[in-house]
Amino acid sequence: MSPRGRRPAGEDARAQIVEAARAELAAKGYDGTSLRGVARAAGVDPALVHHYFDGKAAVFAAAMEVPVDPRVVVDGILEAPDDRLGESLVRGFLHVWDTPAGRERIAALLRSAATHDDPMTLLRQFLLHEVFGRVAGRVGPQDLERRAALVATQMIGLAFARYVAGLPGVADAEPDELVAAVGPVIQRYLDL
Repeated sequence: MSPRGRRPAGEDARAQIVEAARAELAAKGYDGTSLRGVARAAGVDPALVHHYFDGKAAVFAAAMEVPVDPRVVVDGILEAPDDRLGESLVRGFLHVWDTPAGRERIAALLRSAATHDDPMTLLRQFLLHEVFGRVAGRVGPQDLERRAALVATQMIGLAFARYVAGLPGVADAEPDELVAAVGPVIQRYLDL
């Protein structure tokens, strides 16, 4: 008979939380997943989830094996002045995804999302709420959802062209070239 109550914290507690988060995210999507639900599924106290992860975005990043904490990246992007957020967004994303681990992970996420509904829903919800929504919200609340979605079209398209399709002129471009070309388009969407 197994003991009653929560499992004590230990070496595998973080791994158990990540596995539980993967299952919760797969079953309920990003919007339907809560840190309490992840804790319940992992059989740990919710405080332990908070001990290992700084919020739902960090749990998502660990579960999806994203090489960085997205909130930290977005916080860095948001340090730019309002009229330079487009450039900052492109530069921040290229900085993360242009690493060998980043290229591999973003390509896998995009391929999976392009061919399966569940990963697409999960990726869409996460990006719109935690990334593009935060950046667009910095400029103002008006028409936030549409502006965030338009930004998403450009950034997901850029990532797909660079890391999955390998389109010449995009895949082999220097990051500064892409920042100069795509940043103003992103800025236009943010300023609508």
